[in-house]
Amino acid sequence: MLEDMPASLSIDQVVNLRAPETYLVRVQGDSMQGAGIFSGDILVVDKGREPMRGNVIIAVINDEPICKRLDYCEGAPVLRSDNPKYPPRFILESDRFEVWGVVRYSLRDHDRN
Repeated sequence: MLEDMPASLSIDQVVNLRAPETYLVRVQGDSMQGAGIFSGDILVVDKGREPMRGNVIIAVINDEPICKRLDYCEGAPVLRSDNPKYPPRFILESDRFEVWGVVRYSLRDHDRN
């Protein structure tokens, strides 16, 4: 069953877009398909939200952006894929690591070829 949406409701309200804390990124790759995130999807990312264990995040490791699930092992961050063919990415002391935000929503074009 589908629920009717009010005519005045905008996509900004639905996904709570609040610039400058919120931004959009397009996914490339299949490492998060187990989380329902597929190549070509657009992610709504909240950089004002505190990342917690289990969140899907956008991070940068050594200048390379990455979308993974945040975990910890002995207090150190570990980035995990939601696709079993990819191993976890342990963050080393020598890595330059920064979390750019927590993924809140994904948008998919169901008409793309």
